[in-house]
Formats: sequence, C-alpha cells, structure tokens
Amino acid sequence: MKRQPERKVQAEPAVAVAPTVAVRGPSLPIKLLIELGPLLVFFGGNAAAGIYAGTACFMVATLIALLVARIRYHKLPVMPLVSGVVVLVFGGLTLYLRDDTFIKLKPTIVYLMFAGLLAAGLMLRKPLLELLLGPVFKISEEGWRKLTWRWALFFLAMALVNELVWRNVSTNVWVSFKAFGFLPLTFLFALAQMPLIQRYGEPSEDEGVAKGQAGDGRFKDD
Repeated sequence: MKRQPERKVQAEPAVAVAPTVAVRGPSLPIKLLIELGPLLVFFGGNAAAGIYAGTACFMVATLIALLVARIRYHKLPVMPLVSGVVVLVFGGLTLYLRDDTFIKLKPTIVYLMFAGLLAAGLMLRKPLLELLLGPVFKISEEGWRKLTWRWALFFLAMALVNELVWRNVSTNVWVSFKAFGFLPLTFLFALAQMPLIQRYGEPSEDEGVAKGQAGDGRFKDD
C-alpha cells in the first residue's frame, strides 16, 4: 500500500499583544533642545553677568526655541508656546522695571495656568490633556480623567514649590533650581504615570488585527 505523504500544517504563531502607549512623538534631541535649551542659557547668563543679563538671554533663547519648534513640527506646541509668552511678558517687566520678582513669578504663573486649564477642562467634560496627547497615547476615558487630575495637582504643587524656593533662597540658588530642578521633577513625575497609562491603555487598530490573526492561528491549530 502506497504511503500517503504527511501534510504539514503550520499554524500562525500566537502573539500576545499588550496595549501600547506611545505611537509617535517628537525626537528626543529636538525636544530637549526646545525645553531645556533656554533654561541652560538662563543659568549661564545669570552665572556670567547676573539675573538681568540672564533674563535677556532667556527671552532670546525662548524665541529661538519656539522658532525651531515651528520649523521642525510646522506648528507651535501649546505648552511651550504658553510658557514662552509668559517668559516674554514677565521677562520684559523684569528688565523694564529692574525688578527680578517678575521673572521669579513666571514659573508660578505658568504652573497655575496649566493646573487651572486642566481642572476647567475636566469640569466641562473636555479633558485638555487628551487633546494635547491623544495622538501619542491611546488610553480609555477614565484613564485620561485620572491622568489629567494627577497633572493638574502636580502643576499646583510645582507652583507652590517655586514660591517656597524663590522667597527663601538667593537668586543664584533659585536660578540653579529652575534650570536643574523643575525639569527633572517633571520627567520623574511623567515616568511615574506610565503604570496608569499602561493599565488604561487601549489597543490600536493594528494591534486589533494582530490579535485577530493570532486567534485565527490558534483556531486552525486546534
């Protein structure tokens, strides 16, 4: 009796797909240049020639950073734009009135504005954080709500920290803290939100297709 050749059935491998959080975003070097560059210029200008020279350098560097953002992304990110406008206004008042209180108040004003806008968006059932980060993260409505509250409270806390620092230490210490304290604290807080983002993450359309294909493969194998 002639032996029938064995048929080899290859099942598509089952792929365990977890919800992703980031789908796209600006390149890290450019992002650091836009956000950290003006602060480093401010620190250097203050160290070399005092707070007023540092403030002038800060204003120029902020304009350059916004220009780089406009050229690179063909639009101005909302948060750097708001911060930049406040820098120019309060920096201008600092130089015109020769009073460094205005530039020291700038972080407090910016953080309170961000906290207020995020809280107002939640009360109006329009989470502004979702509008800003929706193209980057895919998470559920409840996830956006919790994440927005966390950031609103964080900005409120940062405003309080700035007030405590500039009112109780020297100008040089405050400038150093502004340059090397605020951004690391924000970065660490953002990292601390990753478990929440992953917990409430929603799979993208491509992942849904991948899950469907994986399920078909297991069905054929059975």
